[in-house]
Amino acid sequence: MPVHPIEYRYGSREMRRIFEREMWLEYMLMVEAALADAHAAVGNIPKEAAEAIRSKASTRFVKLERVNELEAITKHEVVAVVKALAEAVGEPYGGYVHLGATSNDITDTVLALQIREALKIVERGLARLAKLTAEMALKYKDTICLGRTHGVAAIPITFGFKLAVWASELKRHLERLNYLRERVCVGKLTGAVGTMAGFGGKAFEIQDHAMKILGLKPAEITTQIVPRDGLAELVLTLSLISSTLDKMANEIRNLHRTEIRETEEAFEEATQVGSSTMPHKRNPIGSEKICGLAKIIRGFATPALENVVQEHERDLTNSSCERVMIPEVFLLLDEQLKTMYQVLSNLKVYPENMMRNIEATMGLIFSEAVMIALVRKGYDRQKAHELLRVSCLEAMKKGIHLREVLKNTEVSLYLSDEELSELFKPENYLGKAVELTERVALSTLNFVGDLAS
Repeated sequence: MPVHPIEYRYGSREMRRIFEREMWLEYMLMVEAALADAHAAVGNIPKEAAEAIRSKASTRFVKLERVNELEAITKHEVVAVVKALAEAVGEPYGGYVHLGATSNDITDTVLALQIREALKIVERGLARLAKLTAEMALKYKDTICLGRTHGVAAIPITFGFKLAVWASELKRHLERLNYLRERVCVGKLTGAVGTMAGFGGKAFEIQDHAMKILGLKPAEITTQIVPRDGLAELVLTLSLISSTLDKMANEIRNLHRTEIRETEEAFEEATQVGSSTMPHKRNPIGSEKICGLAKIIRGFATPALENVVQEHERDLTNSSCERVMIPEVFLLLDEQLKTMYQVLSNLKVYPENMMRNIEATMGLIFSEAVMIALVRKGYDRQKAHELLRVSCLEAMKKGIHLREVLKNTEVSLYLSDEELSELFKPENYLGKAVELTERVALSTLNFVGDLAS
């Protein structure tokens, strides 16, 4: 029976398949076959041996059940795979399986293959989300809403501007993945401590030949394992992506609040239930899930960094950690990307509530606009700031509109009633919000291109 939610709740079937035990074995056999081909190519073993090994290097012939039986006896999973493959190949060629290799030649190369495939799924999901976010930014580029800092009303922005900020961040993550792939998706056939001694004089040719078959770059230099700074970079980058999704979801959750209600997650009115006791509840459960999973993903940053430290040419402290960490980070991020796409695709946006919340500030959010207008009329900037500060306090205490307070100050000597009224229109104080939104959204869409398909 399933125990961990990843087994039944989180992550796509496509992502889960990459890290399933059966697929792991398929990758292991693939690397062993490439190694045999490389040995044959340089004349170390008969070509017939390589052909025999390749013909049996499949889970059609090497069964996971047999590998598990052998591992129970040997207490070593790689030895179990080697023995099971050698059994399947039979005499006389089974004896050539795994020639010159150490366990991590196979397992690290398999990990690179898994990461390569998993990154394709992440990149596609990230690109789809970036495209959607950019498209929504263009759609809502003129939809005025309240900008907030410290959770307090600041000045007007547009909802499209908010989305454009997210789109820009998602685009940067796509750039990071491009840089990352070259450093992380590397394999190795360098032997017990990385010197390639077990592969003889043609060691470079063997490694290059095998990696070409597998479509991987060889690591520049290794010990018994590929140095773990690459995996640390991977986990930190995936954690960064997760944190951006957390940021987006957290904002949607806040805007979903009853007293704000500028956006709302979609709700299946015919069937969905928000609470077992409160029939009225419509909770932002998708966004909350995204925020919750981000806590788990970020938690792996520390062990990923600690795995960089190894004793001498390697110890085994990284192994058990990575068995949990790598699949879990990918599966949870996959779930986050999928959920965020669903949330944004069906997001309800309420411009009327956005305007209501702007009006509820009673003009306070235009204090900067008035201050700057006064300075342009020749008023001292510091005095203008103090005048507006005091006027805002008075407006709040009396519960009246700031414009009415200012009419009874020396502001009237510098600004006419008409000029003052114009300063309190949100559409007149958006700066370059619309232009910036368009620029970023179009840049993102251009960058994403075919990645989102």
